[in-house]
Amino acid sequence: MTFPEQVHLPFNFSIIKESFHLRYPSPQEPAQDGYWAIMQGNSVLLARDENGLVLPQGHLPAWLQPKAPPLFIGQWGGKPLRAFAVGSDLPLQAPFESEAFNAAEQRLDMPTLTVSGLAKQILHWERQSRHCSRCGAPTEPMAGTWGKRCTGCAAEHYPHIHPCAIVLVKRGGQLLLTRKAEWPAGRYSLVAGFLDFGESLEECAIREVREETGIGIENVRYVGSQNWPFPAQLMAGFVADYAGGEITVDTNELEDARWFTLDALPTLPPKRSIARWIIDNFKTPTSCPI
Repeated sequence: MTFPEQVHLPFNFSIIKESFHLRYPSPQEPAQDGYWAIMQGNSVLLARDENGLVLPQGHLPAWLQPKAPPLFIGQWGGKPLRAFAVGSDLPLQAPFESEAFNAAEQRLDMPTLTVSGLAKQILHWERQSRHCSRCGAPTEPMAGTWGKRCTGCAAEHYPHIHPCAIVLVKRGGQLLLTRKAEWPAGRYSLVAGFLDFGESLEECAIREVREETGIGIENVRYVGSQNWPFPAQLMAGFVADYAGGEITVDTNELEDARWFTLDALPTLPPKRSIARWIIDNFKTPTSCPI
């Protein structure tokens, strides 16, 4: 495959660019009815109709009213999209259903999943940015941006996006895969971790593999990235070659790590994740665009 300029994965804006137009907060919000992105914990609330599960629209029932003004975030299918959150203990009534973002079997189409994830990410930022991290005073919106300005010290704050490196390590016809204890039984994925002070993304990938598995890697090549709104990561994907060492599992991070042959791979992450995209597209010894 050619080197990608955009990776069309869930939660990346390219998935919804034809149907969704992001709008910055403004006092002049549309008055017309529209769609709702309603978060409940790590799930989104959807309405079931003849087309399956869809974002609800129009009038909401009395039991599902927002306790605070909902946030207008853009136009979805030509209508306003507003987002708000409800308590995790709120009982649901038909036709509303809860769909977990990390569901083992995803029932949502990719655009609906993506715009719901974006709404979750924006709501997280709104909760986290109510007060200045420098002096503690309340913040206020800045026109034409999602940023906030402190009403006390005038410090400006912008959405906090946390970069992570995620890397597929190859050794001939084998892949280095890891498992966390909290994952579904039998599922393995790729080494990943947050960028540290003073690191490039490639250096982060090298360090994370070494710390979690004891393996050395080389020839680290960037292959693509994914917005991951849980709550606000940017996953930078890499492929690398084995350089030496024996597996030593960091049990503070992992339950297991091992080499798998291509004809005997374990249960892999769902296709909504960049981990699965990297494995599917770059698992063979020669499959890398660089």
